[in-house]
Amino acid sequence: MTTTQDFLVEIGTEELPPKALGNLSEAFLDGICAGLEQQHLRYRVANPFATPRRLAVLVKGLDARQAEQTLERRGPALQAAYDAEGKASKAAQGFARSCGVEVEQLEKLETDKGAWLVFRSQTPGKSSAELLPEIVNNALAALPIPKRMRWGDTDFEFVRPVHWAVMMLDDQVIETELFGVKTANCTRGHRFHHPQSLVIAQAADYASVLDERGKVLPVLSTRRAKIRLLVEEAAEFCGGMAVIDEALLNEVASLVEWPVAITGSFDEEFLEVPAEALISAMKGHQKYFHLVDETGKLLPHFITISNIESRTPEVVRTGNERVIRPRLADAQFFWRQDCARPLEARLERLKTLVFENQLGTMFDKAQRIADLSGYIAEQLGADALQGARAGLLCKCDLLTDMVGEFPELQGVMGEYYGLHDGETAAVATALREHYLPRYWGDQLPESPLGQAAALADRLDTLVGIFGIGKQPTGDKDPYGLRRSAIGAARILIEQGLALDLPILLDKAAAAYPTGLLAQESGAQVYAYVLERLRGYYQEQNISPDSVDAVLSCQPASLLDAHLRIESVEAFRDLPAAAALAAANKRIHNILKKAEQALPAEADPTYFQEAAERALFEAINNSRASLNQHIQAGDYPAALATLAKLRDTVDGFFDQVMVMAEDPKVRDNRLALLSSLRALFLQIADVSRLQA
Repeated sequence: MTTTQDFLVEIGTEELPPKALGNLSEAFLDGICAGLEQQHLRYRVANPFATPRRLAVLVKGLDARQAEQTLERRGPALQAAYDAEGKASKAAQGFARSCGVEVEQLEKLETDKGAWLVFRSQTPGKSSAELLPEIVNNALAALPIPKRMRWGDTDFEFVRPVHWAVMMLDDQVIETELFGVKTANCTRGHRFHHPQSLVIAQAADYASVLDERGKVLPVLSTRRAKIRLLVEEAAEFCGGMAVIDEALLNEVASLVEWPVAITGSFDEEFLEVPAEALISAMKGHQKYFHLVDETGKLLPHFITISNIESRTPEVVRTGNERVIRPRLADAQFFWRQDCARPLEARLERLKTLVFENQLGTMFDKAQRIADLSGYIAEQLGADALQGARAGLLCKCDLLTDMVGEFPELQGVMGEYYGLHDGETAAVATALREHYLPRYWGDQLPESPLGQAAALADRLDTLVGIFGIGKQPTGDKDPYGLRRSAIGAARILIEQGLALDLPILLDKAAAAYPTGLLAQESGAQVYAYVLERLRGYYQEQNISPDSVDAVLSCQPASLLDAHLRIESVEAFRDLPAAAALAAANKRIHNILKKAEQALPAEADPTYFQEAAERALFEAINNSRASLNQHIQAGDYPAALATLAKLRDTVDGFFDQVMVMAEDPKVRDNRLALLSSLRALFLQIADVSRLQA
C-alpha cells in the first residue's frame, strides 16, 4: 500500500501587487500540480492560499515516492537477431551490450505486426522529498510576472523580496533554499496583530494556525466572501445598499489579511457632483464601497475595509473621512470649473491633440466623425444634424479637468456636460454611448445617435490606420483595431442595423484628404472585419464552415450575413443538405475548369435529355418564391425552397454528361449549372459545408 503525506510550500514576501494576486496564486497552484503529474506523483487534492504577504499551496494525500518505473527498450526483429542455426547475430549481441546484459537475458516481444527482442528493467522511484524542491522552483520560475525585481546585493529575482519560506512533508521540513532563504517550518502571522513567527507542527495545520493564532485568513475566496458579508451588513446598518463591484472586491481582498469593515460619511454638499465622479474618487483612490438608496441614488456614506482590528474604530473612521474629503473636494472643483465652459468651446483645443501624425489632430477626426455620424443617423431614421452634432462634440470631454483626473469617465462626463450646456438629450446620450462597447461583452449603444457616432468613430479609425499601412501585426495592436472592428460588427449585428458596410467604409475614406490613404483601404477594412467575425461566431459555437459559406459571398450587410449564417446552421439539419452541398462542390469544380465565356442563361433548344429540361424548369419555378423570401430576409424559407431541388439535381447528374463533345451543348449545360449555383450564392456557398 502506497504511503501518502501532506505537502506544504509557502513563499513569504513583502506586499504583493493586489491586482495580480489571484492570477499568481492560480498559476502557482497550476505549476505545482503540473510538476507533480510530470513526476508521476499522485495526490488527492491541492489547495491554494494567497494573502498580500504570501503564496502557498497545500497538497493532501501526496505519494511518498514515485511508483517503480518499468523501462522497455525494443531491439532488432527476431528474424535478424538469430541466424539459421539459432545463434545470436551481431545485431542482437550489439543490442545486448548497449543494454549492459547478455543476449540470454533479453526477452521477446510478439505482436500482430511482428516479433522483436526487448530489454525490460525496473527502476525504483524517487522519493517525493527529493523531487519537490525542483518542482517548486520550476513553478515559481513560470509565474506570470511581467517584470521581476532584485533586492539587496543578491541576484535573485521575484515579484517582491522574499523574507521566509516553508516547505514541509507532514511534520518534516524539506531542507532547501528558495531565493536564498532556507526553508523551515515557521510562517508569520499578521504584520501588526501577530508579527512573530508561528511554528507549523503539521503541514495540514497551516490554515488553522494562521487563522486561529496569526490573525490571517489565508484563503483568498474566504476573505472575499467575508468582506462581501461585512460590507452588506455595514450598509444595512447605515440604511442603504452597498454597490459591490467585483473587481474592487477582488482588489480589496488582496490588500488585507484580516478584514474589518469601517463605515464613514462625507458632506452632502458633494452630492451636487455627478455620482460617477464621486464614486471614481472613492473607488479609485481609497478603495471604498459606496452606498445607494432604494432608488439607486448615491448616499453620503462609504464603507472601507481595514486590515487592523482597532481598539478605537472611531479614530480609523475619522481618519478615512478626513482623507476622502480633499478627493471629493477636487471632484467638486473639477465639476464647477468644467461647467464654466461649454463643450463646444473646447473644439479649438482639440487641434492640439494629435490623433495620428499622418492622419491629423483630434479636431480633424471629430469633423470626420461628424460627417459620417450624420449620414448614419439619417440611415437609421434619426436627425442627420443631431447625428453630426454628436459626432462633432464626442471627443470634447477629453479636455475637461474631470476626465483628465478620471479617464474612465470619458463619455460619462460628456453626457453630463452636454445636458448642462443645453444640448438635446439625444445628443448628450450619444456623447456617452459612442464609447460603447469598450471591451468584449460590454453593453452596446442603444440610441440611434449613439449607434451612429460609435460606428463613425470606429470606422474612421479603421480606415485611417489601414490606409497608412499600420494595421495590426502579430500581437501588436497599438490602435485597438481588433476591438474597433468587433465593436462595429457587434453594433451592426446585435442592434439589428441593416447598413451597407462597404458604403460606410467608402464614405469614411472619402472624408480624408485626397491621396492620403491607400485606395484599397476600405476593401482592406471590410475583409478585416469579416475575418474578425470568424472569432465572434466561434465564441457562439457556430460551425466555422457555416460562417465561411456565408462570408465567402461577401455580404454588404453584417446583419444580413448574421441571418444567413443562422439559417445555414439550421439548413444543415435538413435531409437534403448533404446532397446539395456535394452537388455544389461538384458544380464549383466543373465551372472552375471552364475557361470559356458561358451564356448568361441556358437555351432550351440545346437540351438533349429530359433531366436537363427538368432542372431548367425547376430553377425557373424556384426563382420567384426564392427572391421573395430573400427580399423579406426569410432565409430559412429560401433554403427550404432550394432543398426541394435535391431530387431534380440528383437526376441531372445521374442522367446527363455535362462535358458533352458538342461545344454548344456543353456550354449550355455549364450555363445551366451556373444558374443553379447562382441561386445558392444569393445566400451562401454551400459547397464549403463539410459533411
